[in-house]
Amino acid sequence: MASQEQEVHSDTITPTDVELAPITTHPSKTDDPFLVAFTEPLDADNPKDWRTGRKWAVTDVLSATGFNRIMVSTIIAPALGTIAKEFDMNSAESAMALSIYALATAFGPLAIGPLSEVYGRGPILHASNIWFLVWNIACGFANSKGMLIASRFMAGFGASAIYALANGVLGDVWRPEQRGSSLGVYLLIPLLGAAVGPIIGGFMAERTTWRWMFWSTSIFQAVMIIVSFTAFQETYEPLILRRRAERIRREKNDSRYYTADERINANKSALRVIGRALSRPVRLLLFHPIVQISSLISAFNYGILYIVLSTFSDLWTNNYHESVEISGLHYIAVALGEIAGSQLCAKMMDRLYHRLKARANGEHTPELRVPSVFPGTILGSMGLFLYGWATHYRLHWAVVDIGVFITMLGLQMTGMPLQAYVMEAYPEYTGSAGAAQQFVRSLTAFSFPLFAPAMYASLGYGWGNSTLAFLELVVGLVAPWLLWNYGASLRGKTQRLS
Repeated sequence: MASQEQEVHSDTITPTDVELAPITTHPSKTDDPFLVAFTEPLDADNPKDWRTGRKWAVTDVLSATGFNRIMVSTIIAPALGTIAKEFDMNSAESAMALSIYALATAFGPLAIGPLSEVYGRGPILHASNIWFLVWNIACGFANSKGMLIASRFMAGFGASAIYALANGVLGDVWRPEQRGSSLGVYLLIPLLGAAVGPIIGGFMAERTTWRWMFWSTSIFQAVMIIVSFTAFQETYEPLILRRRAERIRREKNDSRYYTADERINANKSALRVIGRALSRPVRLLLFHPIVQISSLISAFNYGILYIVLSTFSDLWTNNYHESVEISGLHYIAVALGEIAGSQLCAKMMDRLYHRLKARANGEHTPELRVPSVFPGTILGSMGLFLYGWATHYRLHWAVVDIGVFITMLGLQMTGMPLQAYVMEAYPEYTGSAGAAQQFVRSLTAFSFPLFAPAMYASLGYGWGNSTLAFLELVVGLVAPWLLWNYGASLRGKTQRLS
């Protein structure tokens, strides 16, 4: 322990990644009686030892909050034409009103994720809830295109906290053996948000003003703020232990009690601690191949998702001549595909993990998550082919919806194992690692819908989706293969940097 602390405080160490390397060993109370740590084997304050109901409570609060924030990202899709006409917006500006929200979710986690590793998950969740509510209300009262786009960006910045906090809270509470089931339940409600948004938006666009899309979701958000303040409990272990240490020091009137986190940061100013935390996601993206490779796969798939979400309504109104209201109902196929993918992948992940862990003589490594990626890649590509060519030949609407269902099924089965992989590769900094991933994902969610109309106009749905499917196969098979074969050595090199 002493040598580890010397390394942490050494001035000769490059700042590349001492605190980014996953910490696999912790000092024990037997080494130092003044060390404040969780007791083994069970500690009531340790989030991983909480009773199951308490774990699900914080997971469900986060999940329900995510539903509303994600739903707002797509709810205005069916009403873009109406909004564009009211504010005299061209096609690029109306697309921007939709996708600027996704752009904000790229930058928000870069600050929110690291700050949750300094101040805890709870304060960041509550502050972001209020921020999102204020700016979502502002969207409903926007009287110009500039105000609408600016308010959407600010609302998206607050909404992005859910992406930064999800990895952190789930990593705080659930053990690797429960990773698939916890992710499956957590994602169940937020996944509905992206697809339910356009359905609700389609009916509102036909029957009332588009402003009620924002006012109604703001009412729901106000309710969630009350729920989160009452039901969400702090899950960040270093903060829980710091509070315990403060209580012991006060009760015993003895300043010698400390936590491992306090010892590491003992000689650092608050400004330096915050600065290092805020730069952590960027350093992860720049210097960690594991984050770079996993982000590439998940970002490409996320871009495809937002291509489907942003163009699906136009497909039905322009090619199949359906009303806006009815076109929104086809997003049910998107929702069902994602839900089926999350639940199927949850079971597959846990079963495959236990089988591979047994083959590895019970040793846990993050790479055990990687094989679960390959089936999703193949299914997603198959779905894109079917969706594209069924649309090209104007086949029955059910065939198109089946293609979209399979696409979403595959994309979801690809994304969940990658999320679990990064969470387990960086257990001490899941918030920052998730923020790094989300930055790249959100950039594709913002940019892919901007070129999608031109792609379909030039190549048609058949060859346009086929191009995406071929790229999906290349990215989704080669990149996971690299992680499976070289992930462990890459993580080892990252640790040796310290």
